[in-house]
Amino acid sequence: MKQLMFHDDPPFWFETLRNLGLAAYGDSDVGEVIATAARVTPGDYDGWHDAWLSTAERLEAEARGSHPVSARDGLLRASSYYRAAEFFLHGHPEDPRVDHAYERGVSCFRDAIAHFPGVMPVEIPYEDTVLHGYLYRAAGEGPRPAVVMHNGFDGAAEELHFSGALGGQERGYHVLTFDGPGQPAAIHRDGPAFRPDWENVVGPVLDFLTRDPGVDPARTALLGVSLGGYLAPRSRRRPRRCLRRRLRPDRAPSAAARGSRPARGSRARRGSFKDGSAGKIACPVLVCEATDDLFYSTTEESDPRKLYRHLTAPKTLLSFTEEEGGDAHCHPGALRLAVARIFDWLDDTI
Repeated sequence: MKQLMFHDDPPFWFETLRNLGLAAYGDSDVGEVIATAARVTPGDYDGWHDAWLSTAERLEAEARGSHPVSARDGLLRASSYYRAAEFFLHGHPEDPRVDHAYERGVSCFRDAIAHFPGVMPVEIPYEDTVLHGYLYRAAGEGPRPAVVMHNGFDGAAEELHFSGALGGQERGYHVLTFDGPGQPAAIHRDGPAFRPDWENVVGPVLDFLTRDPGVDPARTALLGVSLGGYLAPRSRRRPRRCLRRRLRPDRAPSAAARGSRPARGSRARRGSFKDGSAGKIACPVLVCEATDDLFYSTTEESDPRKLYRHLTAPKTLLSFTEEEGGDAHCHPGALRLAVARIFDWLDDTI
């Protein structure tokens, strides 16, 4: 997509687009995003933090004095802006501004979802601790299909609200989102460190979900976002769960690195499926790609296409394009379209 702001700073533009896209599910408002981004000088990470924090604090203060629906809406948007505020500070995790904005964002999000029917925080038993997440329970009687969702390197469970959790719930799916080891909730709460053998993470999460009598274990899907597109296929070792995976490019967003200053354009360690692991997946797989992703060039050697070529199970590749507004990393400009295509595929598959 054409950069409408920050013409010489692609990471700042991507994060602005990312927040603009949240408006599709009420997690931002277009004017608020543009007005906030307009106060930021390209390349000024402190200024970025200050502008987004100011917007978040103003909205939170107004929302906490509002009537229930207005409070829900305002707190949801404030949560997104707190998350945006700390994004470019990840190079200095000891910076107190990171924890402050994160905790305020989670607090706003939890107070907001209290007004959404069937949505609740959950703690998932994991080794000697718990993983934090959210359960979106679909309306209706009888066992329902379910989707487990996790993010990538620095994406939070709260973000999954708009990238599939709410959309799945309204289509009749129970949806369980969670932060795994080394992901935001664990990092901010001294939880377990990141591990690449993600099958040992998804296993306890599936056990937690499928103990629910309202869940049909035979119709359970796994959806990995961003770096989660590499982590999700690792869970092939639990075939009895009949997983169906929705995979996005296996690259972390622009501030993922834990380096000293700008993490712009940095990459998470990339996984490889040349060892034949992708060929061991027996269930249907959906792979999605963005055709102008900031973090890699989309060619026949791109990460989604590499995975797609190595798959031997029934497989589908979906490309999101500039014409559709979905060509950026994880499709923030076309969230409604992405969610529709993903769940239409799931409807046809399970």
